Amino acid sequence: MKISRHSSLILLVCTLFAGLSASAQIQPVGDGGPGPVKAQHLTAELVSLAPAIAPGGTLEVGLVITLEEKWHVYWINAGDAGEPPKITWTLPRGITAGPMRFPVPSRLPIGPLMDFGYEDEVAFPVLISAAKNAKPGPIHLDAKIDWLVCRESCIPGKAHLGLNLTVDPKATAPAQPVGALGEALGQLPKPLGPDMKVTVKGGQKEFVIDLVTGEKQDDAEFYPFDQEQIVNAGDQDVDSLPDGVRIRVPRAPELTRLPAELHGLIKLDEGHAFEINAPVVPGEVPRPAGSQAARGSGGELTTIAAVGLAFVGGLILNLMPCVFPVLFLKGLSLVQSSSEERGRIRRHGIVYTAGILVSFWVIVAVLLALRAGGSQAGWGFQLQSPTFLAILASGIFLFALSLAGLFDIGLSLTSVGGELAQKQGYTGSFFTGVLATVVATPCTAPFMGAAIGFALAQSGWVTFSVFTALALGLAAPYLLLSFQPSWTRLLPKPGAWMEIFKQITAVIFFATVIWLTYVYGSLYGEGGQGVYHAALLLTCFLFLAVAGWILGRWPARWSSSIAALVIAAVALSVPLYQPKDKTLAWQPYSQQALDTARAAGHPVFIDFTAAWCLSCQVNERVVLKSADVQEQFRNNKVTLLRADWTQYDAEITKQLASIGRSGVPTYVIYPAGNGSPDVLPELLTKDVVLNALKKDTAK
Repeated sequence: MKISRHSSLILLVCTLFAGLSASAQIQPVGDGGPGPVKAQHLTAELVSLAPAIAPGGTLEVGLVITLEEKWHVYWINAGDAGEPPKITWTLPRGITAGPMRFPVPSRLPIGPLMDFGYEDEVAFPVLISAAKNAKPGPIHLDAKIDWLVCRESCIPGKAHLGLNLTVDPKATAPAQPVGALGEALGQLPKPLGPDMKVTVKGGQKEFVIDLVTGEKQDDAEFYPFDQEQIVNAGDQDVDSLPDGVRIRVPRAPELTRLPAELHGLIKLDEGHAFEINAPVVPGEVPRPAGSQAARGSGGELTTIAAVGLAFVGGLILNLMPCVFPVLFLKGLSLVQSSSEERGRIRRHGIVYTAGILVSFWVIVAVLLALRAGGSQAGWGFQLQSPTFLAILASGIFLFALSLAGLFDIGLSLTSVGGELAQKQGYTGSFFTGVLATVVATPCTAPFMGAAIGFALAQSGWVTFSVFTALALGLAAPYLLLSFQPSWTRLLPKPGAWMEIFKQITAVIFFATVIWLTYVYGSLYGEGGQGVYHAALLLTCFLFLAVAGWILGRWPARWSSSIAALVIAAVALSVPLYQPKDKTLAWQPYSQQALDTARAAGHPVFIDFTAAWCLSCQVNERVVLKSADVQEQFRNNKVTLLRADWTQYDAEITKQLASIGRSGVPTYVIYPAGNGSPDVLPELLTKDVVLNALKKDTAK
């Protein structure tokens, strides 16, 4: 995403959050009748196609929303922000309701973002069914409606609506659906016909969808059912085919791997829409020569131009905040070694360049291997791997500790042996090139995007050539200095300022570590899991700091080096060891979930917890996830409910008060049947939980 899109999204989400946070105080409009009822910026009502339903029959009913001008509600996938309307039914015995269905939406641009939804008027059909033994007579369908209505701001709303119908054996379906509900039924997406076919190819930057309908189509739009698969606001290029249509849809940047299937609907110009669920075949579909899209996409970029752009991009990479300190410190080493023979200095430059080249070639090999296997990896793909991120962040953290003065890497290595000490200079130059490559991969310099995008869509040799040019551009400044040592006169003379510069450089690397920790946590999703894994990586840094202190306290000793290596290995094992979670799943707490479980005769265990509660996390990991407790949960068919109080929740607060508690952790067991709840102590042990389970699940 571009920065402007982030900013707009943040503003929209903040507005949405502000509205949702107030939803607890919103009083529903309506008294349980059909309506219409007036709410902020819309009118809502329940309608049906007929006044009666036959036993064993069905009847279409629906929620009709009429909106003020330029206000909208949302489709099932709201787009970049929003929530679709919801209906919660309370129905008489023998009457059931199917899912709410959504007519074909429209694209609703909001600044740089795109929502999918409806303006003016929309109806959401629901199919009501009556059992064959449904008792004839009047019935009432009760519905609680929730929605979000938006323009520049978003306002949540609620309504209490209902329908009065009759169960009548003589009831018949209406001959012709009419009104807003009838129109909506005609706008529901249809399955593909027997003579229709859809294929999807997934490329580096786009999905190409070919729909065969049997006749030429001039226009089409694609709407995904799943979020974060496409750039919602991106241009969808449409090409007419003799027997259908081709749609090019930009792929979402956060979609790092192609999905197995693409599920969505295709809206055609005559108003028809078809639901598709097609397998995604990896591959690129060239654009027609001379088309406007092809000219605008850089499709005519030549291999020579891509190599040139990559070289310039590599040069500019040296100015990136993480790479520049590495190059500058290496340049200063030339000033200090100016008394050495020129041939030796040149060899250092060549070895440094070799380190960069080898590193880039390894990256190219992995990229090509992934591409051959069907994955679509790009520049910086390493940052999609938690293992790579943990190792990279740990290495940079150790390097930053050394720059900050906690220990001296070179001094710590002098005890390794005389022969290695003789080779250390060239080894250092080689791995300085490796380090420069590693810290450069997250960066994107000007001119690089087009060159790398071109390279990844070409043959292996073209990809290799472009990345080699990029590596040579990154290595060029130091390589030139090594061949022209006289140019080092332009650099400052060595002095006490170098120590200060090293410490300032350490701050830059520590900032990089913070960012990498954020990226590492983001790989595990938002919320508790991401925070938990980021905390594991921070624990790793704590151990590494201890290892660095040992190297600084007892330098140039085998014993301290071995101890530091052992501690570093333990440190890395903390974020890297991810045991498979075999524990039972917890359901989110709600009064309805509690009542349902108790009505079914199951014992219920409620964990009142919060992400900011340290004792909650300890109890969960040490006791609740232990094998003995999990076995008893499983054997006694205990329903597990987790009441997450990380953010204030009025229902959870009310439930806590009902058992005489006002904070977390709190643990409650509801016995099978109608027994009183058993409140456990805040500090759990396995014996406490096992004894309570034995008592409360006894038959």
